[in-house]
Amino acid sequence: MKIAISTDGEYVSAHFGRCPTFTLVEIENDRIVAKEIVDNPGHQPGYIPRFLHELGVRCIIAGGMGPRASEIFRDLDMEAIVGVTGKVDDVVDKLIHSNLTGGASLCQPGAGKGYGMDKLLCDHPHEEKCEHE
Repeated sequence: MKIAISTDGEYVSAHFGRCPTFTLVEIENDRIVAKEIVDNPGHQPGYIPRFLHELGVRCIIAGGMGPRASEIFRDLDMEAIVGVTGKVDDVVDKLIHSNLTGGASLCQPGAGKGYGMDKLLCDHPHEEKCEHE
């Protein structure tokens, strides 16, 4: 199975559509067989789910995403796990060992707007500033 994790450095990005990169991980027989980082192709409504689908991704992991992206993933028969935080390697390990749990999306409507480009403050209580100032 090939998964994509919205990534900001070593960590899961809180903002799916505006993350700087995606970490793509291919898992077979409970082990990582391939791992690569790809740049976010740009936030355009509906584009990123189709982009990831064309790369063979069947599961996306993120801190949060909007309802439109979630719906497109469902339409493409892809699983979306949101509410995830932490280091990417730890998240992959939890997924392999069936210990990864998602939760509510960390983003509120409009919370990711401008993230990584012109937004100076995040809308998440655990973050004082975005790392992409």
